[in-house]
Amino acid sequence: MKYEKIMKAQFMARPNRFIAEVKLADGTETRAHVKNTGRCRELLQPGATVWLEDHTERMGSRKLAYSLIGVEKLLKSGSVLMVNMDSQAPNKVAAEALKDGTICLPDMSNLTVVKGEKTFGNSRFDFYVEDADGKKGYLEVKGVTLEEDGLVRFPDAPTERGVKHVEELIRAREEGHFAYVLFIVQMEGMRVFMPNDDTHRAFGDALRQAQRAGVHILAYQCHVTEDSLQVSIPLPVRLSDGEQCGAEVQGIETGADR
Repeated sequence: MKYEKIMKAQFMARPNRFIAEVKLADGTETRAHVKNTGRCRELLQPGATVWLEDHTERMGSRKLAYSLIGVEKLLKSGSVLMVNMDSQAPNKVAAEALKDGTICLPDMSNLTVVKGEKTFGNSRFDFYVEDADGKKGYLEVKGVTLEEDGLVRFPDAPTERGVKHVEELIRAREEGHFAYVLFIVQMEGMRVFMPNDDTHRAFGDALRQAQRAGVHILAYQCHVTEDSLQVSIPLPVRLSDGEQCGAEVQGIETGADR
């Protein structure tokens, strides 16, 4: 996916989870809508370079002319990691990658149906899929922006809604459907994905229970530029010490020297 009009700015402060105070290249200080309600404290540091989507020529009913969609994170090595922070982007790139085959779903092949926002039980999942053999599945997408030394985690804040979705996927699997949790990592060059038990142990426990019930836990990282986001390659998933699934078990080489 590509953004229409992007501009560089400097992050100053975040007075609330929806708003960022930024300084534009010409020195103008203004506010931008933050398209991610997570904490993102390790990303939105004063002075950080951020990337804004410019809506000045297509405001519609918008109150703010800019949306903060990306940030440059300075790593311990001194290099810069580009992170997409748009919480609406993971579903968009997941849809693209499911349709073009970049994302491969275990137990299913040659998808013929990819539908968004499908209700099952008391939940509405991000995607419903069918393949050429008539197999049916449900898939929930989670965007990941929390990173430390190549390890990425989710969530960065407690998510009871996320626990509910995982529990509902277990029920879908019990009723004979295939079921998937897909973590879209909004950066690349990572080593492994793990649930963030320190922040919300219940979510990690739900993932581990789901895996034992036959729900597939997948992670894919993305190629990120200032104005685009695209799913690239699978990322190893480690649900706990000694309990792994996904790319690492399959022997797929991922990540980069950091």
